[in-house]
Amino acid sequence: MKGAEVRLEGVVKTFGAVRAVDGVTLTVRAGEFLTLLGPSGSGKTTTLACVAGFAVPSEGEVLIQGRPVTFEPPFKRNVGMVFQHYALFPHMSVAENLAFPLRMRKRPPMEIRERVAWALALVQLEGLGGRAPRQLSGGQQQRVALARALVFEPPVLLMDEPLGALDKKLRAEMQLELRHLHARLGVTVLYVTHDQEEALTLSDRVAVMNRGRIEQVGAPLDLYESPRTRFVAEFVGESNLLAGTVAAADGGELALVTRGGLRVPLAPGSASVGETLTLLVRPEKIALAAEGRALVEGEVVEAIYLGESTRYVVRAAGGEAFVVKQHNVASGGGLKVGARVGLRWDRGSERRLA
Repeated sequence: MKGAEVRLEGVVKTFGAVRAVDGVTLTVRAGEFLTLLGPSGSGKTTTLACVAGFAVPSEGEVLIQGRPVTFEPPFKRNVGMVFQHYALFPHMSVAENLAFPLRMRKRPPMEIRERVAWALALVQLEGLGGRAPRQLSGGQQQRVALARALVFEPPVLLMDEPLGALDKKLRAEMQLELRHLHARLGVTVLYVTHDQEEALTLSDRVAVMNRGRIEQVGAPLDLYESPRTRFVAEFVGESNLLAGTVAAADGGELALVTRGGLRVPLAPGSASVGETLTLLVRPEKIALAAEGRALVEGEVVEAIYLGESTRYVVRAAGGEAFVVKQHNVASGGGLKVGARVGLRWDRGSERRLA
């Protein structure tokens, strides 16, 4: 397959006084896997619906491979669509479900048979074409839905929370399958999810949405390591956010002084005295240290064993709570609630937020 570019230019979608999509401009490159990530109500599904043709923008334009499709019905856009709840025809067999979009396009019978066989093999469901959807597991039904969306070789595949109904283990397996299928087929994918881990796993780029707007677009690494706003920092991964004013510390070094009075040493030249700023420190970048040899000291108020790691919450003297994730490299218990501990991280590994 050959992917097509999808472009949204100033797209607005209103429902009464509500601006569900508020001026979205975005380009999905040909052959790219781009995910719209955001909480419920952020506008991601409505944005996808504008691309699919299920919703007509109140303002702006949608283009596929440079061709305006803003007012075209869905069947004229030649895009594949996968929904969370499969949307399979229950009165049709698996093979008949796959043949349906080909029959609607008036493909010859021989081609339909060949394409259905190809699609079944693509999603590893050979031999199940004669079954009814109800005779399949949830994961198998989702594969049928995916195969039906791909069987007519669309240049664009739209996916709306397609793995949301699956259990965690099956969802992880399907994520890997989707990555492999995308690499193999080269189709352009516009994907919607509220699951940050899923977005980071699958995507070439992620567009984080909030209140109908795009807050930031970037590769998963860029979004996680260098978020531009507080919303992106908090939504993509866990975050420790420290807001305060820069003051001079002993020896001419700088420190961030929080509202609670906590003083956090800063890297030289990273800020100016009197400046107000917010710092982001990711939980996995914080190491536990002995008191007196750390940037921050506090008390463990929560310790949750997660198997491969333990998640600690450490309360500092100023009241600030730090989340720390430590890999369980040795057997036996870790720190207990009530333990005094120091926290340290490489100065310069923190990020400043707008």
